[in-house]
Formats: sequence, structure tokens, C-alpha cells
Amino acid sequence: MLRIFARTVFRLLGWKVAGAFPKEIKHCIVIEAPHTSMWDFVYGWLGMNSVGIRARFLIKKEMFFFPVGMLLRAMGAMPVDRGNRNNMVDYVAGLFKEREELAFIITPEGTRKLNHRWKKGFYYIAQKAEVPILVAFLDYARKEGGVGMVMYPSGDYEADFKILEAFYRDKTAKHPEKFNLSQQNSN
Repeated sequence: MLRIFARTVFRLLGWKVAGAFPKEIKHCIVIEAPHTSMWDFVYGWLGMNSVGIRARFLIKKEMFFFPVGMLLRAMGAMPVDRGNRNNMVDYVAGLFKEREELAFIITPEGTRKLNHRWKKGFYYIAQKAEVPILVAFLDYARKEGGVGMVMYPSGDYEADFKILEAFYRDKTAKHPEKFNLSQQNSN
């Protein structure tokens, strides 16, 4: 029912779904880019649910006030205390051991503002949990979103990032001036 609802709303908004969720994958990190607008969350959530992905994701704990918190949890959100120095890589990687199926969505840009380097946590989580990375996208020029490819981390982040960069190079963000694929000064 949720899948039909999401696909219908996605289409009514003029968007189309590209790709499909590989049914054989039971655990994965889903990266979604570009992420330059709050609308990316709306379209991303609709797109993911349209292809059958019921992903979990982290949102700052301050957003979990009544009644918004109930809605966020129903949508798959988990609160995170960003002020507390948690080891999120270990935490999220551990979630895969606790669940039979888990798709965990991360926006590697880490913010809707211009970011000169992507966060690498998604990659380290996938490595630690030994799960693939589903490369999801939104393309505002084509009004299209979905799953583009599956990547198995090789252990060479720089080489794997070049593949991601090539994939996302032709995707248009809602605010293109805020979308950066460069890894300058990356740590």
C-alpha cells in the first residue's frame, strides 16, 4: 500500500522512477545525492518507497518533538545526538547484525549547504558491515529519481569515489551551485 501511495504521489508531482531495488539484497547502505534542498528528502523518500525500499535514516534529535517525531519514526527516522561524540560507523554497522533486512540511507554531502567534500562515513559503514552501497539519485532536470547502481566497496575509497563521481556528474540538483563532487582536502 505504501509503495502504491509513494509511486502515485511521485508521479502526480511529475517525477518518474528510474531503476529498481535489487530484491536479492537484504542489507545495504543507500546513498542519495544530490542533497541541496529540503525537497530532496520529500522526493527521495517518495522515490525510495516507490521502488520498494523502506529505508532507515538518521535525523537530529531536536526534530523529534510531538507530533513530528511520531511521523518521522513512521517514515523510518532514527534520532541522533549530533552534540555527543558517538561512533556512528560502529553504531550503524551494528544495526545490520540486529536486523534480517536493513536499507540505511545516508546523504554523503552531510548538509544541504555547499560542502567541499563528502563525508566518508557511508563508505566505512558499508565496509565494516560488509554490505553493498546502493547509489540512489535525484535529477531535477529530468524529474527522475531512483537507484542507479550497486557498488561493493573495494577498500580503495579514492578509486571508488571516482566511480561515484562519474555516476553523479550528469545529475542536476535543485540548487546546482550547492552540489559539489570534489574530494579536495578530504580526510
